[in-house]
Amino acid sequence: MAQLLRGSYGFNLKHAVLRPALLNVPRLNFSSLNGGTVNTKFKSRSFLHAVPPGGTFNVGVRSYGMIVARVIRGALRLRYLVLGGAITGGVTLNKRYEEWKDGLPDMKWLEDIFPDNQQWKQFSKDLAVVTKSVAETIEIDPRLKQLGEQKVAEWRTWFDSRLDDAIEAAATKENQQLEGSFQSLSELVSQVYGVAKDEIRIKNIVNAKTLNTDDSRRKYETLQQQNEALQTEIMNVQIKYQKEMEKLEKENRDLRQQFLIMKTNRKTGTKKIKKSLIDMYSEVLDELSGYDTTYSTADHLPRVVVVGDQSSGKTSVLESVARARIFPRGSGEMMTRAPVKVTLSEGPYHVAQFRGSDREYDLTKETELAELRREVELRMRASVRGGKTVSNDVISMTVKGPGLQRMVLVDLPGIISTMTVDMAADTKDSIHQMTKHYMSNPNAIILCIQDGSVDAERSNVTDLVSQCDPTGKRTIFVLTKVDLAEELANPDRIRKILAGKLFPMRALGYFAVVTGRGRKDDTIESIKDYEERFFKNSKLFQSGVIMPHQVTSRNLSLAVSDRFWKMVRETIEQQADAFKATRFNLETEWKNNFPRLRESGRDELFEKAKGEILDEVVNLSQTSAKKWEDLLTDKLWEKLSNYVFENIYLPAAQSDSFNTMVDIKLRQWAEQALPAKSVESGWEALQAEFNELIQKAKKLPDHDGIFDNLKACVVDESVKRHTWEDKAIDMLRVIQLNTLEDRSVHDKQEWDQAVKFFESSVKDKLAHTEQTLTEMLGPSTTQKWLRWTSSTEDQSKRSWVKSELDKIIQSDTKHSPVLSYDELTTVRKNLQRSNVEVETDYIRETWYPIYRRHFLKQSLLRAYDCRKAYYLYSQGSENVINCSDIVLFWRIQQVIKVTANALRQQIINREARRLDKEIKAVLDEFSDDEDKKVQLLVGKRVTLAEELIRVRQIQEKLEEFINALNQEK
Repeated sequence: MAQLLRGSYGFNLKHAVLRPALLNVPRLNFSSLNGGTVNTKFKSRSFLHAVPPGGTFNVGVRSYGMIVARVIRGALRLRYLVLGGAITGGVTLNKRYEEWKDGLPDMKWLEDIFPDNQQWKQFSKDLAVVTKSVAETIEIDPRLKQLGEQKVAEWRTWFDSRLDDAIEAAATKENQQLEGSFQSLSELVSQVYGVAKDEIRIKNIVNAKTLNTDDSRRKYETLQQQNEALQTEIMNVQIKYQKEMEKLEKENRDLRQQFLIMKTNRKTGTKKIKKSLIDMYSEVLDELSGYDTTYSTADHLPRVVVVGDQSSGKTSVLESVARARIFPRGSGEMMTRAPVKVTLSEGPYHVAQFRGSDREYDLTKETELAELRREVELRMRASVRGGKTVSNDVISMTVKGPGLQRMVLVDLPGIISTMTVDMAADTKDSIHQMTKHYMSNPNAIILCIQDGSVDAERSNVTDLVSQCDPTGKRTIFVLTKVDLAEELANPDRIRKILAGKLFPMRALGYFAVVTGRGRKDDTIESIKDYEERFFKNSKLFQSGVIMPHQVTSRNLSLAVSDRFWKMVRETIEQQADAFKATRFNLETEWKNNFPRLRESGRDELFEKAKGEILDEVVNLSQTSAKKWEDLLTDKLWEKLSNYVFENIYLPAAQSDSFNTMVDIKLRQWAEQALPAKSVESGWEALQAEFNELIQKAKKLPDHDGIFDNLKACVVDESVKRHTWEDKAIDMLRVIQLNTLEDRSVHDKQEWDQAVKFFESSVKDKLAHTEQTLTEMLGPSTTQKWLRWTSSTEDQSKRSWVKSELDKIIQSDTKHSPVLSYDELTTVRKNLQRSNVEVETDYIRETWYPIYRRHFLKQSLLRAYDCRKAYYLYSQGSENVINCSDIVLFWRIQQVIKVTANALRQQIINREARRLDKEIKAVLDEFSDDEDKKVQLLVGKRVTLAEELIRVRQIQEKLEEFINALNQEK
């Protein structure tokens, strides 16, 4: 019956039963039985053709049974189909899972790297041993140790109770397979807490039976879960215990540190030590050295200048006065390469200290003496720059000790008569100038050192001293190495020297000293003892050649100190008055030139400029998003326009498949050059905006132009150092590639923007091409008449070539960008008729801008036609009008938009802050570089303020010293 229905009426009864909704067929109506027939009305299209509208279809009883059988068989077949589909789908899913699993990387190599259970156990044991040894080594405060033991005892009690509960719970459930797990647990407990009895109790519990039933399996799973929970709890307790121990150890260390600090504070007095008179005087000299390095006008305060020939013993004399071997020494080579100012003062401890340093060197310890000499040598070598042998930079040092005479001495490099090959060419003259410079101070005490072991005729220093102090009112002569002179020289000659009758110079006093036996390891005490023994037993002394007051370094120190303070008292008031007058003159000049400004030195001005520069960096964050995007868009197109025309648009326009060539070129561009150029544009935009902010600041009413050089230098240096983040290029590459994949203009507004963008870009290129042609062809006829100009010979020749090339373009408006050989030949022959000889390359050079102008004009005409062609483009009617140029420039416009947006976010979120850090780093470097400040902060205002500030400081220190000196009287 089903076949009859299917064949006669094109209808499948099974489909009618299974899919009535899809076929729009009503279900069979078996409710109305009339004489063994079934009346059924069908509204499907198949039955409308076979049965008249409103008609009936009579089926017998037998046919009715066959229909029911067919229906049941269809239903069963449906179940088989569903079941088969499920099984087949499961098999397919399982197969795909196996394929996916096989595609995963092989992770078995991790088994060789991670330790097994046995290795973990051994590691736990070793860790316990190390913990024990560390605990025994570290000394812990007894109070903290007692507190820690109490905490540990509480945790042990708590843990034992929890462990007992777990054991009792495990005792009710027997399982043989749990033995291994509880074995590991017992080992962990015994290692961490040392509970051996618990291990025995656990082992007695675990006597297992075989798990055969579901009930025993559930018990086994329950015990396993309890075991895991117990292990987790033990680990948590162990971690908590370890953290508490670390906390206690840290508190112990802090307490010990505080105790040491309190102990040190109790030893160190908090009372501020009053400066000694000589220290105050030394500070005045330091200020004067910084104020006037030439000492030509103001710095006439007394000091003791130690001068002498090289290796004459002047450094040894100074060490004898200071009672410490504080200077480096060598075997005949020049060791003193820079002036060393030594301030001697009395103090309870024999120590030395450099100016500007907090470290004190204990001069009673040989190790610290060696470190002091090494530091002096390092500072001397550091002061010698530019290939020089000697330096004018002063090394200031203070030496304090019991019984030292208070004075300021300056040790100078020894005067030489011959230079060695390792010296600079101007070394001899530099030493002479430096020595004269210090001795020319009218209040300087000259300590003239003469080697007694050499012939007097070999002396260089005596002539130099006699030139600077011809009357000898401030010179003290010292004859060294008298022990050697006694053996070599005639006693009468030594007597003449000490009487001032041998050398053509005068002096206040003459002294003879012995500065050692030439041994480097001799101490000052041994040298002093040797000197006293020598003069006690010397024939010179016994015979009356040398007077008692003329010998020993001690008498020399007393004499020099007495003369030093006498000159200080005589000159200090005069110098104070001179600086007072200088200060008054400078203040008057400042009021006349800068009446409304405060005297700000370079350091203060630099800090003010630093604040203004950092404020400009902060203002970068106030720039609006629209301004950033407009600026970035302009910078991007400025960077990219030439590449777009030369490498993408023009090559694609000359090919047969414009769109294909465009896609290839754009992808290559986005993968290589575009991201880097975009980052470069972003950095230039950031720099341009920052410079614009600085330029705006210059136009403000309160702008101070004295900072302009400094700001420009800081910005330039920061720009040189700053680089864009590397990951920004990769991020831009992804964004740009995705954007360029879109080839469909979305709406009319974007189409109009693209047309406008294309027209403006082509017009800019056309204007540039016209300018090139003007330079090649020279002025036009109108310009020649109006401006009285004429063309050069080359320009005239190119005009002839242009006229011939224009004919080619006019004859073929769709000409290719390359001239053929025949066309080149024709042009040359036509020019020859006009007596114009040119080469083929010359014609090609002229053809290139002419063709480009023609091509760009044609592009503009197509752009005018495409203005209202969006409807045709959206309908796909590209064969009516070709607007591929517009689509290309739309794609470029879109990539510029997304790039500008990404760069703006990068600038605001990252680059502005990184630039801020770079600027701060540059400012910090400049703040420590005095030469940089002097170079960048210039002008009369700065120099006058610096001088005024320095004079005030010197005057204040002078007045402070004078008050202390008067009180001492």
